[in-house]
Amino acid sequence: MTKERDRPVPSFTFARGNATTLLSLPLYAFGRLASVFVRRRDALWVFACGSGIGEGALALYRHARAADPALRLVWLARDRDELVRAGELGLTAVLRSGWRGFRMTLRARVIVVTHGLGDANRFGTHGAFIVQLWHGIPLKRIQLDSPATFRGALPARMLRALYRKNTARLGLVPAASEVSAVRLRSAFGLPAERVVVTGDPRDDVVLEPSGPTRALLADGIGDYGSARIILFAPTWRDGDADPVVPTAAEWEAIAAFLEANDSVLVLRPHPHGVGDYRTGAAVSSRIRMLSADVQNDINPVLSAVDVLVTDYSSIAFDFALLGRPTAFLAPDAENYAATRGLYEPYREFSGGNEVATWAGLLALLVDPVALDRLAGHAVHLAATHHEYRDGRNTERVYAELLTRLGGQA
Repeated sequence: MTKERDRPVPSFTFARGNATTLLSLPLYAFGRLASVFVRRRDALWVFACGSGIGEGALALYRHARAADPALRLVWLARDRDELVRAGELGLTAVLRSGWRGFRMTLRARVIVVTHGLGDANRFGTHGAFIVQLWHGIPLKRIQLDSPATFRGALPARMLRALYRKNTARLGLVPAASEVSAVRLRSAFGLPAERVVVTGDPRDDVVLEPSGPTRALLADGIGDYGSARIILFAPTWRDGDADPVVPTAAEWEAIAAFLEANDSVLVLRPHPHGVGDYRTGAAVSSRIRMLSADVQNDINPVLSAVDVLVTDYSSIAFDFALLGRPTAFLAPDAENYAATRGLYEPYREFSGGNEVATWAGLLALLVDPVALDRLAGHAVHLAATHHEYRDGRNTERVYAELLTRLGGQA
């Protein structure tokens, strides 16, 4: 039996994040006071992403740099490794947690984030125009709509008030569709005019040609020839263990399936997930790991994927743009929906195609009729949740931002 102390420790939970925020309240007060005396520079914009360099923040950085060389754009790096990588990508960058990160955030007219104000130097954000790009179309209830958000030492009412105060400062939240916009307005407690249907910048890269993407994927997992790529990408469960980590027997069955069907299974555990999938890679060379340490933003490699397997992750919406099969492995669907909360019934999201076991999943993946059905549902998801599928979402967000700032779009 696995001892409790041997279980992987989640890198983030809502309770831990809320405790950190509360302990930092004096620094928030200092930052607000400093903002009274420091003038923001119209031409200075800072960008940050909670999962590393990527997502819509990187797309908007690059578009803004090409559109207006007069802008001073700065990436706020989480750590020194990210600072080095930013330099390698040609981005101007500083550490967000240092004095320069605070000063840049305090002086910037525009702050672009993808997860929360903590992506940037949260203590210098007061008074800026904040663009919240978010990091996926919400299926799971988020922010003010989710009871999980308010786990912590203080009463939920007090935490909710702090969240609402921060989200009220958001100036622009782009949405992929009106369906998504309704959810984001509710989640952030914002008026309709601040949440605009422009398409999601993080999805532009999904529609790029697959040739360069296959090379990028090979950089992360090694050469895979012409094998079919099956990507397994589960969501996180706020500190709870993933319920679908395969047993030894299941790993053997998966390996046999992959060999018989010339396929490679790419394992992409959630960065905050709790589950050890490394055993699989030792069972077969057709089972590969692609951790967030290697490829922090998964969207740039999606066009190299033939079949997606997930549970409740918004990656299903991103992958749907390609019209390829998405299978749903969700043994805890009823409990997850009851405890975390979903914006739509799970069977609408999955099309009623979910399975509860790896054996059930492998049976789906070997059935051509089932794969056609899964691809058809992906087309439905794309039509329902993406207003634009032209690869120009970042351009529309930039134009909307200029309009809000009083410039010419």
